[in-house]
Amino acid sequence: MYAVIKHGGKQYKVHQGDILELDRIEGVEPKQTIDINEVILVKGDDIKIGSPVVEGAKVVLEVINQARGKKVVIFKKRRRKDSKRKRGFRRDLTRVVVKEIQA
Repeated sequence: MYAVIKHGGKQYKVHQGDILELDRIEGVEPKQTIDINEVILVKGDDIKIGSPVVEGAKVVLEVINQARGKKVVIFKKRRRKDSKRKRGFRRDLTRVVVKEIQA
């Protein structure tokens, strides 16, 4: 059984037991559970496709920790102009594990 959920403007295909890195969810502690109600698709014995979401379906997530992602470097260079710029950033992430998919 798997589901497709929507969180933070992105879609994720999740199975039970998967570990995900979602955009930072404020105000959560490790071992706390989160319910995601924006379930787009659920596939078990049959396929349920929502328009836009599947009614009554939810995915239960458990928070592992809050972390930061790898550093992403943005380097722009204009050739023959002696012009360059280097910037970088790190995404704030929340690591979660999928505990249950309820259809």
